[in-house]
Amino acid sequence: MAYVIFYEKPGCANNARQKLLLSAAGHELDVRNLLTEPWSGERLRDFFGSAAVSDWFNRAAPKIKSGEIDPSKLDAATAISLMLQDPILIRRPLIEAEGRKAAGFDLALVEEWLGLSDPKTRDTDLETCRRPPAAQRGEQASDSKNRMVTP
Repeated sequence: MAYVIFYEKPGCANNARQKLLLSAAGHELDVRNLLTEPWSGERLRDFFGSAAVSDWFNRAAPKIKSGEIDPSKLDAATAISLMLQDPILIRRPLIEAEGRKAAGFDLALVEEWLGLSDPKTRDTDLETCRRPPAAQRGEQASDSKNRMVTP
């Protein structure tokens, strides 16, 4: 089993489910807060590998959902700069294990890389936020200067 550094947004339900899958497979987790980690551009960039810049982003981030930021129109340097300023933009989790790094929880990739107990019986979408929009929960939407209503 592997020692896995798992960068999460504390309180994220999907990250909780992802950690359970890894733990159930016997992996040792070192859980860290993605939002408060002291990132450098180079260190953060290593998690994205050859993925398209638009795939580096958390699609549920308020600035993405509002259209303020369009990841499909950004180059790598601009994307990293924005993420360093506002870590909620980073696709999560970030995972580091066995000399490799990855962003997001692609079930097939994690199974091939680290192994899981029984991925075929698990929900295959472990990244999409399942919380309804703020308006459907009876909450007011917020801007990035106030509290964030994010998954």
